[in-house]
Amino acid sequence: MKKRYLLMLSIIVCACSKDEVIEVNQTSAVEKEAVIENNTSTAKVGAASIAGLNWADGRDNFVDGWVIPSGLEAGDNYATVVAKTDAVLNGFASKINGVNTIRIPINPPSVSESWWASYQGVIDKATSKGWKVIIACWESSSSKDGMIDNTTAFWTMWTTVVNKYQGNANVYFEPFNEPHGYSLAQLTTIYAQFLSTYPSVPKGRIILGGTGYSENVTGVGADTRFNGCLLGLHNYAFWATRTVTQWRADWRSRIGSYGSRTVITEFGATMNSGKDYQNGNQSDNEIAYIVATSDVCRTDNIASVYWPGLRDGDSYSLFTRGGSGTNITINTVNSSGVFRIRYGWGEN
Repeated sequence: MKKRYLLMLSIIVCACSKDEVIEVNQTSAVEKEAVIENNTSTAKVGAASIAGLNWADGRDNFVDGWVIPSGLEAGDNYATVVAKTDAVLNGFASKINGVNTIRIPINPPSVSESWWASYQGVIDKATSKGWKVIIACWESSSSKDGMIDNTTAFWTMWTTVVNKYQGNANVYFEPFNEPHGYSLAQLTTIYAQFLSTYPSVPKGRIILGGTGYSENVTGVGADTRFNGCLLGLHNYAFWATRTVTQWRADWRSRIGSYGSRTVITEFGATMNSGKDYQNGNQSDNEIAYIVATSDVCRTDNIASVYWPGLRDGDSYSLFTRGGSGTNITINTVNSSGVFRIRYGWGEN
């Protein structure tokens, strides 16, 4: 993830529409790829120096049974999961220099049933290589109401996970993904219960998703009970059509004064359509969004985790996978998207 990129950069400052001046644009990078065995890194911008990718289930992470990130299989044992994880992470590191974090899903069946014995191999292997791992809880596919499906199962799941990994400084805990079914008061009650239930977990390793679809962190951030906790933020181009300037302003309104604690745990746009996120026409909404996102991350020091780094069948996926068995290979879908994500990490 580091020093083997030869970058040929030129900065273009250009005036665009009447309400907009593009801060920075850059030309293509020529990469020398290298597998990085131990993913130690120079400091990135933003909270906990997180520079990450989501590794997601091809069915999406909203499933009724086990969540199984793309490339893993339900029949894999622990050793196979470890080997596959090693291949995926080495592939990530060779294709997007600077990555140091993965965000993976859990749900109650994945932890309470036999898959957990194997699935721990992802966390164990990643953290042994120096990567950070964000473990986030998704609700089931049959529900999708933005609320915890079964509170007893939810707390049992988190007790198992926390007991296993609270002593691992590279593991971060995200209690609930996109809690749009709750009011701010209801959500903060759940978060307060999480902190009181697991007082040994350092607050700096707890990521509390914002209100709605984790779309605004200011309400949770203002609650002094959560001082020191990180804040999870999502925002997507398909939610609105804006100029680059407007997208920058939109991000900043969602972050408020909590940038030093905010981790954008999901953002993404179409990667398999050939769009040029470095030099393409910024009247395209997705290009405007990606340019603005990377600008805000870099200039405002906001940590980010792209959605998704790898998810089979997802047009937003930054990478696809090849190979077979434990010999997984990782292939870049859009090099200009890679460039922009790295730019947001402070890497280009």
